[in-house]
Amino acid sequence: MRSRLTYLSCGLLILAILLNGCGSKISPTNGEQSTEAENPTVQEALATAPVYKRTEIISSPNQAKQLLIDGNQRFTAGKPMNKDLSSTRRSELMKNGQHPFAVIVSCSDSRVPPELLFDQALGDLFVVRVAGNVITPVELGSIEYAVEHLKTPLVVVLGHEECGAVTAAVQGGETHGNIAEIIKKIKPAVDEAKAMGTSTTNDKVLIEKSTELNIKNALNDILDSPIIKEGVEANQVDTIGIKYDLDEGSIKFIK
Repeated sequence: MRSRLTYLSCGLLILAILLNGCGSKISPTNGEQSTEAENPTVQEALATAPVYKRTEIISSPNQAKQLLIDGNQRFTAGKPMNKDLSSTRRSELMKNGQHPFAVIVSCSDSRVPPELLFDQALGDLFVVRVAGNVITPVELGSIEYAVEHLKTPLVVVLGHEECGAVTAAVQGGETHGNIAEIIKKIKPAVDEAKAMGTSTTNDKVLIEKSTELNIKNALNDILDSPIIKEGVEANQVDTIGIKYDLDEGSIKFIK
């Protein structure tokens, strides 16, 4: 009898421990207890977020710019909207064609995905990605296509802090393959930054100033296009520069 009581007591003790453990969650990193209600994840926020929708055709450059601002604010706040990625939406885009409201010429850096940092969905952005966000006839042809044939009202050159291509242009050194062609496009911005008296003893300062000037040079290259220039003069198209902050996730307009 005593043995049976001992087993029963042990069993009740184990059951109490198990029930107590079910009431909390142990962090796999530091062993601290946390409840499910604490620190909701982006996935949890998305579960209750409305589905993102916009007017199908945007013709105003200012309206297009505001959509990018609003989207980036959602992104930095960790409150992205749900996106309609269904087969129905894909079929609609096939049937009705694409009407992107902005062309984004972005650096190829994997940390700078335009659709994510502007919180946009299928059919919203016409994205051209190239290291250093430089403009050559190939990139310019893609931009012209979006403006002339898709009637996209806004063209954005999107650079970012600590750009690897700009850093390579600032630091110099030997390059291999066709990387030299990218550096060649960025070098005028570096020379201009130095001529302005930007510190050459602090690489970071020089890199960031060169990055901003490189964005401006890309915008000037875009405006060399008669197609783009005609749209700008008719107030149907606008061109803007943006610099992206990698860790903050925010954007800064470059004038």
